[in-house]
Formats: sequence, structure tokens, C-alpha cells
Amino acid sequence: MQIDYLVFTYAVPFLAIWLIYSYTRHRAEARSLEAKKHAIELGLNEPATLHPIFDYGKCMGCGSCVAACPEGRIIGLVGDKAELIDGSECIGHGACRATCPYDAITLVFGTEKRGVDIPHVSETFETSVPGIFIAGELGGMGLVRNATEQGRQAMDSIRKLGGSGQQNVLDVIVVGSGPAGISASLAAKAYKLRYLTLEQDSLGGTVAHFPRRKLVMTRPAELPLVGLVKFTEILKEDLLAFWADIVKKHQLRIRYGERVDEIKANGHGFEVRTTHGTYPTRAVLLAIGRRGTPRKLEVPGEEQTKVVYRFIDPEQYAGQHVLVVGGGDSALEAAGTIATETNATVTLSYRSEAFSRAKPKNRDRVDKAVKSGRLKLMLKSKIIEIGQNSVELEWQGKRQTLKNDAVIVCAGGILPTNFLKSIGIEVETKHGTA
Repeated sequence: MQIDYLVFTYAVPFLAIWLIYSYTRHRAEARSLEAKKHAIELGLNEPATLHPIFDYGKCMGCGSCVAACPEGRIIGLVGDKAELIDGSECIGHGACRATCPYDAITLVFGTEKRGVDIPHVSETFETSVPGIFIAGELGGMGLVRNATEQGRQAMDSIRKLGGSGQQNVLDVIVVGSGPAGISASLAAKAYKLRYLTLEQDSLGGTVAHFPRRKLVMTRPAELPLVGLVKFTEILKEDLLAFWADIVKKHQLRIRYGERVDEIKANGHGFEVRTTHGTYPTRAVLLAIGRRGTPRKLEVPGEEQTKVVYRFIDPEQYAGQHVLVVGGGDSALEAAGTIATETNATVTLSYRSEAFSRAKPKNRDRVDKAVKSGRLKLMLKSKIIEIGQNSVELEWQGKRQTLKNDAVIVCAGGILPTNFLKSIGIEVETKHGTA
């Protein structure tokens, strides 16, 4: 009797716990499978950057990687093994690998279907062209903290090169004012180098193009002249404001709206030719990100100031006739936000018949705006010409004219691979390799 009592006392609670655990795991696996199926149907299962692959000989299905991922349900457990569920949402944070107790995770670039071009860089961040360095997203490290660290470390390598010895030659030109570029600029000033930072757009680089109020995930990082920055979660707008204060306080030499068109060796270093002039320099640090130069429509009238390639504030379009061009998340967010938050007349034009790569939440927002009459959707349409007060499109086999005050082009960016190769930098296409 005593033995039966002990068995009942301990076995029943254990069985109950096991049943609850099994039920919970089963529900979680079902959700993961459904999410993965949905991502594949929408074409959102291909990672765009650094992402994890799993060694199933080592993975024990403990779920530590699932819990560690700061972006939510990117990883799930299927058959007691970890799987990448929604690859398009992975930002290469690397927390999964750091947390895995069985060393079952490797971070890689590209997949069998989609290659990722990565330039060759040494441990000092120098490329195959001596004197030209790369830091941040362009080299594969797109996270704010990683890019910040690389910008600082790359500038430490550059200062060891020594100056050119010529009064009219800069020690270094930093190209880009994202996290890597800002960190590098601060380091250059701390080392008392003669430097100049060039930015084709505005402060923040790729971060400036994030959706409004996007929560930026990062980790504490050391900024030269500033010290330890302890942000872990910060809104995009707050991070940009923080950087703007740093630029002002430390009087960093950054020239905005100046695109670098060519970099040529000249025997003493390099000649950097931009849209505004030419600068001789001992070294160059490329911190330009992977977005590259915005892709244009290449249609008559596109040179007008009413045509922009970046959505910032919906209120500036209040009461206007606005055309948004594109089918990705940036286009759908711009059209949906302006349509729902202002009294503007909004049209969304996309050349394909469906938004195959847009996130569900953005697709749903556009669908609701269309059904409510706040947004006009023109799928399988093509922009022909942009006039001063109108836009000509081809849609459903007919040429149509729309009233227009502003055009927002969200057609993505041209990757800087050709630019890198023109300088002589070796680039390798990664297909699921570290």
C-alpha cells in the first residue's frame, strides 16, 4: 500500500506535467508548420542576409534558439528540431547561435536559390585593394551594434597606415553615414586624422529607410568620443535623433547629398570623384550598406523634384494626389500609411499581378484601404511618363492619365557589386556558406 501511495503521489503529477508539456510542444509545432507554409506560399522563406542553418546531428530541440531570437517567431521547433520558419524576417542578429548549448547553429550568407555578393576583406577590414576598407552592412554585418564595432575597428586599422605626407591629401574618406560610417567618423576625429564623410542621401544610411517607428534591435556598443551606448531596443526615430546630436556635438565633417561615382588609385592613394567634386585621399572606408543607389523608373519627367525614392512623413502629402510605385513592403507601407492617415488621394502602381514578397500585415493594410475607397490599386500597370501635374500609365491595355502632385518610387536599390568590381575589389557570391 505504501508503494502504491508513493507511485500515485509522484507519478500522477509527473504524468500531468508531461502531458501539458507534450500538448504545448505539439501546438507550437503546428503553429510553426502553418507559419512556414504561409511564408513559402508568399515567397517569404528566402533569407536576405546572414541567417542560421542547423546541424541536426547536434540539435537536441531544446528551444533556446527560439526563445533567444529578438525578432519573434523566426525559428520554430518541428519534429523536435529547430527550423528557420520565416527567413525573410531574419536580420542576422546571431543571438540564436550564441545561445545554442550544443553548437548546432552556423550563420551563413545566401541560399541555394539566392546568392549574396560579399566582398573579400581581411581581419583588418581591408579589401583586395590595399588602402580600401569595408565595414558594416556591405560586408555582411548589418546589425547596428556589429556595424558600429566594425566602423571603429576599421578606422583603427586605417590610422596605422600613416598619412600621405601631403598637405592637400586627406588621410581617409568615409563613404556612408550609417552606424558604421558614424562610428568610423568619430574614430577618425579621435585619432586626429584628416577625414571627410560623404553620404549620398541623409544621416542614418539604411536605418533612415526603415519603416516609421520600427523597433531597432541592438546591443550595447562602444562609440569613439561618446563611450558605451547601452541601447538594446530603440525606435528608429529616436536612434536617428541620437546620431544627429552626436554629429552636432562633435562637429563631424559629413557632406550629405553627395554620391561617390568613382574611386581610382593615383600612386599616393586614391582620387574619389563625386557628384560635387574630386578628393585626393590616402585611404577609403566604404560603409555604404547593401541598398546601394535607388533604382529609378527611367521614364520622362522622373528628374522632377516631386519624384522621391524615400517615404518619410505622410503629413507632407495631405490633400495631394499621390502615386506610389512598387510592390514591396516599403511601397505598401507608404501607400497604406498615406491613405489611412491623411486626406490624400493615393494610387498604388505595381507591374506584377500580386504582392508576392510583401509581409501579410502590409498586404492586409492595403486591402483594407482599397475596400474602404481610400486607396486605388493598379496591378499590372506601367508608368510611361511623369508630367508636371499628371502621370501617364498603361493599365489593363489602356493608357490612362492621373492627376498627380507627388510620386514615391519604392523599386528597391541597385546593389553596389559593379561599383566594387570597378574599383578592383574581389567579390564572392555566397550560396549558404559562412
